[in-house]
This record gives sequence, structure tokens and C-alpha cells, in this order.
Amino acid sequence: MARSVLERLVEAGLVQAQGIKKGRTYTLSPQVYRELGQSADYVRQAGFDSIQQEQMVNNYVKNHGKITRQETMDLCRIGKDQATRLLRRLIDGNKLKLVGQGRGAYYEFP
Repeated sequence: MARSVLERLVEAGLVQAQGIKKGRTYTLSPQVYRELGQSADYVRQAGFDSIQQEQMVNNYVKNHGKITRQETMDLCRIGKDQATRLLRRLIDGNKLKLVGQGRGAYYEFP
């Protein structure tokens, strides 16, 4: 029941959904923050997600030595494409390097 209410709020533009399935989270939309005169609060809220995801991946690699795309998906509760973009961003920033190809590929510190 709650999920259907949240989905109706998404359709009405009052709430934004992020993630997939059980990991899906909801935040107020930018329009709501604008109406409340708190636009900066939305940027703060939305901006932390990618930073937190990068930190979670870095902490995982620090503790386990490496991470796969599937582990990134599970850890951050994001889809395949989002995990690929996150890992690509970390590679481009020289924070991780890709080792291997295909199913055996993983990411570790350079």
C-alpha cells in the first residue's frame, strides 16, 4: 500500500525515486524544495548520494581488497548501468583500476 502511494507521489512530481526494487529510496522533488524556498537543501540531499556511493565503494575495497560490479550494485543498491557509471567515474578519477575482463573482472586500488 505504501509503495503505491509513493508511486502516485512520483507521478504527481512531488517525490523522486532512486534505485531499484527493495533498495529504492524516495526523496522530495526539486519542485517541492523550490516551493518551500529551500532549493539548497535539495542540492545537499541529492548531491550526497554519489559521494556516499563512492565512499562506500572505497571502504569496501579498503576492507576486502577488490570489488566487482555486482558487489557494487548490492552495496549501493543501484542497477547495472548506475554501477557501471559509478565505477567508470572512480577509474577516471584514478581512484580504482579495472583488472580483467568479462565475468572475472574486478576493481582495485591503482
